[in-house]
Amino acid sequence: MSRRPATTADASASSGTPETTGTDSERLQKVLARAGLGSRRACEELIAAGRVTVDGAVATLGQRIDTLTARVEIDGNLIPVAPDLVYYLLNKPDGVVTTADDPQGRPTVVGLVPTEPRVFAVGRLDRHTEGLLILTNDGALAQLLTHPSHGVAKEYVAEVEGGTPSPGELRALRQGVELDDGPTAPAEVGVLAEGVLRLVIHEGRNRQVRRMCDAIGHPVQRLVRTRIGPVRDTKLAPGSWRALSAEEVRALAASAR
Repeated sequence: MSRRPATTADASASSGTPETTGTDSERLQKVLARAGLGSRRACEELIAAGRVTVDGAVATLGQRIDTLTARVEIDGNLIPVAPDLVYYLLNKPDGVVTTADDPQGRPTVVGLVPTEPRVFAVGRLDRHTEGLLILTNDGALAQLLTHPSHGVAKEYVAEVEGGTPSPGELRALRQGVELDDGPTAPAEVGVLAEGVLRLVIHEGRNRQVRRMCDAIGHPVQRLVRTRIGPVRDTKLAPGSWRALSAEEVRALAASAR
């Protein structure tokens, strides 16, 4: 008696991996290729190597997933796969508020990027802080980047009053200073020029860098965020935005592990 060839659906059934068969489902290798992980053949090799999981279970070749609900990871790193996700990198100018709507009528960061689809800012920059800000409609990635346990690095350049802090004051910034909501975690601090500091922090408290500098007696005159995790862009003009590449989105997710 002849046998029909084994199919990928058979493989899913025998492995115990659930197979999504709804009209909104797509084959996993196609989804990964669209997300910029390589050709479909390369994505099949990732799946075959056991490096891809769907909702915590190791994926199988030919598996279909619902891109609206599935959580896909490669080597433990989140891979955004839902349709219509957008990721904008904005260079926020001074005087713009990090909100979708401002009762006082001040310009907002949402007003500087496309209106559709609706996006929100990942984290906050206060009104007078300039620099890089991510806006997206991907709630899962936003949660990864902002959750305190993940400690994604944020780099700032601060021009401070009173000249360059003393070695003791710089040491205090590096080791942690006492604020009204508790001591800060250790930070990377360097001197770029007279009265100009580079600080890298891994927390996301309100106005944290400004309050740290206040605590050592050197109030901030100007503050610019220059990096979020692995993402920086020295050519992006104030008030301008660009789409993040698929590689940048994956690198951001990986930085939040």
